[in-house]
Amino acid sequence: MKFVCEGTILSEAAFIVGKACAIRTMTPVLECIKIKAENNVLIMTAYDGEISIEKKINAEVFEEGEICVNGRFFADFMSKVSGCEVIISSNDKGIIVRYGDSETNIQTLPADDFPLISNDQVAKDNYFEIKQNDLKELVSKVTFCCATDESRPILKGCLLEAKEGKIFATALDGLRMASGWAETTDGGNMKIVCPARTLTEIARMLEGDEALRIYADRNKLSVAVNDTVITSRLYAGEFVRKENIYPINFASEVKVKKSELTQSIERAGVLTRGDKNNLVIFDIKSGKIVINANSDMGKIEETVAVELDGKELKIAMNGKYLLDAVKALTEDEIVLSFNSANAPFTIENVKDKRFQYLVMPMRTGNM
Repeated sequence: MKFVCEGTILSEAAFIVGKACAIRTMTPVLECIKIKAENNVLIMTAYDGEISIEKKINAEVFEEGEICVNGRFFADFMSKVSGCEVIISSNDKGIIVRYGDSETNIQTLPADDFPLISNDQVAKDNYFEIKQNDLKELVSKVTFCCATDESRPILKGCLLEAKEGKIFATALDGLRMASGWAETTDGGNMKIVCPARTLTEIARMLEGDEALRIYADRNKLSVAVNDTVITSRLYAGEFVRKENIYPINFASEVKVKKSELTQSIERAGVLTRGDKNNLVIFDIKSGKIVINANSDMGKIEETVAVELDGKELKIAMNGKYLLDAVKALTEDEIVLSFNSANAPFTIENVKDKRFQYLVMPMRTGNM
């Protein structure tokens, strides 16, 4: 194998594809990027057992061939020579990277060891289509509530349900939940649970209002953005239904300025930094919320003006979870809705109800 390529183009491609390289695996080839050179095109692919990313870039190919190179090392190294034209050739020991008057030898693995990835395995008659900006917003405002541990693997994914001209997304980790929707421009009905990581990688590549078509079947998803194709396995199992968790009625509704609440919670967060529970207590009264937080560093008590409709109450919560939800909202005024000190409460915009958040309260002996 031998080819010439602009270092900047090769570096950018390696960075994108390297996102799908496995970390700390017993299968070394899954830590690699497979580079295939043919017909003046480089096809770069990485796969960690869950998600694969394939990208094509132009290059001047003198000898066709393919090889596997450690992805994170290769991406990092190429970023250091991105200003040069790069000549890469292979031999029995690996690849030789030439740039300017210098060269570096890098060890490789045989391309035959790399898993066979086929994007054609995903059915092309089952899809939904959505504007790129709309999907990017949906992902950013929902997936941060996905679980990160392995205790319930399906909760590491986001439920996507396309129906009635909309795509509905739901994510939860057992202590909080996010849900939202966006309009689709084409496609039929589908219901899948997609890994949050997959959606995040897709969103990173999106910009503009162009329509994006996402194909999926029972166990695999595929999407192409320009010259990059992401393929991912989907999670199997029954996902928790939002309707079974989200309260229908509320005993108390609090309207508050987003900026004032955000600043107060952030100050409380400085005090509770390092506390895994980030405990904050709201004492909700007519016309105000008294916000309290304690730690070994001291105590904070602040008052934020609100409009209360309903009963007064006192409730404890994880301040970070509340802050994440508040920051995801876009209006100057937001609404927090409560039932009791032990029941989940919700956070949403006053007018735009496309995105809704739910947080479980915390039990504490300090109230």
